[in-house]
Amino acid sequence: MVDWSPIAKVYDPLKAGSIDGTDVEPHDRAVWRAMCVRYKPNKGVVGDPLLTLFVARLNPQTTENKLCQIFSQYGDIQRLRLVRDIITGFSKGYAFIEYKEERSIVRARQDANKLVVDQHEVFVDFEQERTLIGWVPRRLGGGQGGKKESGQLRFGGRDRPFRKPINIGIGPVKERGGREWDFDKSGLRNRKDRDRHRETEWGSRERRNYRGRDMDDHRQGNKSRHRDRR
Repeated sequence: MVDWSPIAKVYDPLKAGSIDGTDVEPHDRAVWRAMCVRYKPNKGVVGDPLLTLFVARLNPQTTENKLCQIFSQYGDIQRLRLVRDIITGFSKGYAFIEYKEERSIVRARQDANKLVVDQHEVFVDFEQERTLIGWVPRRLGGGQGGKKESGQLRFGGRDRPFRKPINIGIGPVKERGGREWDFDKSGLRNRKDRDRHRETEWGSRERRNYRGRDMDDHRQGNKSRHRDRR
């Protein structure tokens, strides 16, 4: 708990698929695929990763000129690369923008995130492929973020950070009805206490059953007396 952080410092597909980073088994095939893959960052990418911005969820019609026009207002751009399909040349919907100064990238990260560009709300974050150890892209089952409709949720990023794990302590725990349970070191309720509470519940259930039978006998007696009078 001391080293816990809402933002992942080292990428682990199993933890990235968990809401609090405590899962021990993969919950979907994507996590399992990301755990088995051997991915290495592209060595052909140039530039300073600490000054590079990642822009995603772009409109396929958005061009390099449009991105340069929008993001140049936050600072001087050193390099801009819109990722395109190597065969068709169509945009894949994400780009990398390298600035000359650190203050420019910080300002662009704060102000340009969720900015609407060509009717699309873009997602802006710092580059993680060369800065986050163990990074696996989303096309291989990794990544961060995601939507519930897709069946793949990823946590550990700024867009969808980890939730703090619940620390269950040892001691009396109150339930909704006000009853207290004493937990031993293993975290399990004492058997005697369980049996005692069960006996109480069974006793109350039997009392309810007897009460119901008495009411039925009383109703039957009233019906018989009514027939005798007639």
